[in-house]
Amino acid sequence: MIRPQPGPQEMFLSSPADIAIYGGAAGGGKSFALLMEPLRHVASAGFSAVIFRRTSKQVRNEGGLWDASCGLYGLLGAKGRESELSWKFPSGASISFGHLEHEKNKYDWQGSELAYLGFDELTHFTESQFFYLLSRNRSVSGAAPYVRATCNPDADSWVADFIRWWIDPETGYPVPARSGKLRWFVREEDSLVWGDDKAALEAAHKGKIAKSATFIAARIEDNKILMERDPGYRANLAALSTVDRERLLSGNWKIRPAAGAYFRRSWFPVVTTAPAEARRVRGWDLAGSHAEAGAQPDWTAGVRLARDKDGIFYIEHVERLQGTPNEVDRTIYSLAGSDGRETTIALPQDPGQAGKSQALALVRLLAGFRVKSQPVTGSKIVRAMPFSSQCEAGNVKLVAGPWNADFLTELENFPAGRHDDQVDAVCEAFNLLTQHSQKSQQDMYS
Repeated sequence: MIRPQPGPQEMFLSSPADIAIYGGAAGGGKSFALLMEPLRHVASAGFSAVIFRRTSKQVRNEGGLWDASCGLYGLLGAKGRESELSWKFPSGASISFGHLEHEKNKYDWQGSELAYLGFDELTHFTESQFFYLLSRNRSVSGAAPYVRATCNPDADSWVADFIRWWIDPETGYPVPARSGKLRWFVREEDSLVWGDDKAALEAAHKGKIAKSATFIAARIEDNKILMERDPGYRANLAALSTVDRERLLSGNWKIRPAAGAYFRRSWFPVVTTAPAEARRVRGWDLAGSHAEAGAQPDWTAGVRLARDKDGIFYIEHVERLQGTPNEVDRTIYSLAGSDGRETTIALPQDPGQAGKSQALALVRLLAGFRVKSQPVTGSKIVRAMPFSSQCEAGNVKLVAGPWNADFLTELENFPAGRHDDQVDAVCEAFNLLTQHSQKSQQDMYS
């Protein structure tokens, strides 16, 4: 028998709310609850459900929604079609997975009838995507239409404002006594008006039908199964940088990145040299304009990062310039020669055709060198988090050089500072270095 875990997961799956948001810290069993919820209706032939992630890749990722659904829906006799990311149950009911990678993708669902709408990581979607899809939330299958969503805290998302009644405004933590409590809202022009009583709210806004919503907080401690099967996962969350530890371990909805939150000078011991025997990557961040284009243009920055056989990282050299495209190309080529052919060059590929064209031109320019060009995905903060964690843990050293002061100032001011080019460049190098498994690292030195 498949049943929810006692506590927040059970509360989420038994909520009568039109819209229930299950959120807070990581590891609370949120995504699995999202998959379980529509199973109560799969005996109805006309029932249809769609569970959204922002991108289809996130659905297909190893251990993601599709993999989890295979271990659940397949046991109940459903037939899966991975090419379409859909399941068909013996009754004819269907559950599928969708994505809204671009704002316009919301119109792909125009005319759809979706009895169950699920959003995994709701803060990744825009407010207009959510409310447009809400207009597709209708049903003639006998099941009342409803919405379920999961999320982790993000103080700057529209979701933080939507659920603010359930959050302590001083601490940023969920108010335990309010978790699971229903409230109602109506929309007046572009604003939501909330109330504690449906009838009173509808009477005050004649012609409006109120919808109910709730927020249910969860933490990793609520997921007993995960705690038993992977007791080290909590330690992984505790090892995150300060901001992300507060969000993902403690469920803080108010904390925001500030100067010194991701990088501190004290985390970078200075050494005279890096070991000769190490893997090296020169990561680049390419400015969109040169010095004459504005008073404070971005810099083009190149950071050489080494990793030794013990997994310690060394920031060896930083190059910055505000130059024309030709000057940038010459500098990149010159440094490739001085770094040597054993150093891999990591180039970002910005979204859009211009970004692809720039990356291809540089790859051609650097023929004969090891070059890796990858699309830029995720926010700057998300891309910086893994490197920040290693710095805080004491696994990153700084080789003494005249560029040290500017480099450390920019890192310490991230993400609130005017420039973040060196941060992006070192993270580009770090992410490429860490794509290789520990085994391949060991093999290289054996």
